[in-house]
Amino acid sequence: MLSFISRRLAATLAVLFVASFFVYMLTANSGDPLQDLRLNKDPQSVAKMATLTEKLDLNTPPIFRYFKWLGGAASCVIGRCDLGISVSRGDEPVANALANAMESTLSLVVLATILSILLGVAIGMTTALRQYSGYDYTVTFAAFIFYSLPIFWVAVLLKEFGAIRFNEFLGNPVIPWWVALGVGALLAFLVSSVVGGRLVSRLRTAGITLVLVTAILVLADITQWFAKPSIGIIGVALLAAGIGALMLFITSSVKRRPIVLSVAVTIGAVIALWFPLQFLWFYLNTPITILIVAVALAAVGALAGFLLGGDDRRDAIRTAALAGAISTLPLVLDQMFMRWGEYIQLIPLRSGAISTIGATTPTLTNHPDTWLRMLDSATHIILPTAALMIISIAGYTRYTRASLLEVLNQDYVRTARAKGLPEATVIMRHAFRNALIPIATIVAFDFGAVIGGAIITERVFAWQGMGALFGWGLYHVDVNLVMGVFLVTGIAAVIFNILADLAYSALDPRIRVTDS
Repeated sequence: MLSFISRRLAATLAVLFVASFFVYMLTANSGDPLQDLRLNKDPQSVAKMATLTEKLDLNTPPIFRYFKWLGGAASCVIGRCDLGISVSRGDEPVANALANAMESTLSLVVLATILSILLGVAIGMTTALRQYSGYDYTVTFAAFIFYSLPIFWVAVLLKEFGAIRFNEFLGNPVIPWWVALGVGALLAFLVSSVVGGRLVSRLRTAGITLVLVTAILVLADITQWFAKPSIGIIGVALLAAGIGALMLFITSSVKRRPIVLSVAVTIGAVIALWFPLQFLWFYLNTPITILIVAVALAAVGALAGFLLGGDDRRDAIRTAALAGAISTLPLVLDQMFMRWGEYIQLIPLRSGAISTIGATTPTLTNHPDTWLRMLDSATHIILPTAALMIISIAGYTRYTRASLLEVLNQDYVRTARAKGLPEATVIMRHAFRNALIPIATIVAFDFGAVIGGAIITERVFAWQGMGALFGWGLYHVDVNLVMGVFLVTGIAAVIFNILADLAYSALDPRIRVTDS
């Protein structure tokens, strides 16, 4: 294993060396960083040009400057990273600029990528399992449409309808009955197409969905929920139960009573702890507290699985622990919505509740309430995340569908069915695992790429991330800044490609990473 990783690192370091050389030379020769000063007739410009020439070492040919930069970049290995300064950003050290930009980018793009993978793979699986159905045709058509949309156009539409129009609605949150009925009818059609089955079954599902959605929207209008949104114990219970059901479905444990009982006890513990946790959240509202609660709920789930799992103890512990940890999310959302009224009073009225500019509200950056800061970050991140997800989900849906359909036609899948195994077990334990092998390659490339930022999305939503930093460096011919972004992106690509190779051996027992 170590020999394999060492060989891969040596090969990729050689590639990085060659690529960094070409990027440095192209950037250094793409323009003159002193062009604005040369056109300025101010006598002080001559002195400033001399100062910048000395700082940027412009009297040295670019090829020698590259090796000076390479020496500073190589010193990062021993903890003395010297990537130079960014003159275009007021002599700011490039390392500091990268740290700030990476924090912004990771909070945006990593979340969008993870959600896109989860939703895209899930939708792709369902379309493969219902090949050539109306649902399959609908999802395939929508996936092709969304995948072909330009990201800047999607982002602008989201700003218009997801922020500006929605903020106007929040100013006077009235839902007419005919709107509630129309939304209910649309969702009823979608749900019935997803569920499938006979016509009678689909009509029954559509009717239940129509009544339920319409009733919820009418009730929200009567209670003015959009003016003062909250989740409460009922919302936490429903969301936690949904998480438990989802975990049982994913792990093919719906018909395994010990695991169902373990998950049910875990979800019951989450609901029972809702009230006591209010005091903990009030006195210790820090991110560390959220992590501690997640670990504690996972431990509760593991204990329930250990005591109630029986012969399925190992699977019960794993499933219940995951359900307990993920059920922390409804508790966190509940606390965030409790601060909604205070948040509306603190933010600028013109920006509205859903923001379209930046990652945070400047006046709330140092606010002592963690939940309020989290709510502010959520209102800023929701639109750029949605813009990235709309296109990414379409891609993952198509890849997963094609991969799973290929696996379902293999002999070992037919053998598993011939042995009498339940269909859910055949799909999740035999087919799905092998279908993930090509997906692992795409995921590795995507994660390596997202570290470099989403230039267009960050531009539209005014996020100061890696993409914006790279664009700034190119525009101002700031070689140190461009090379800093390239270094981070290149290293991320190398690491995730190695992780993809290791994932192959974990997913397929026939693939082994050896030292030979």
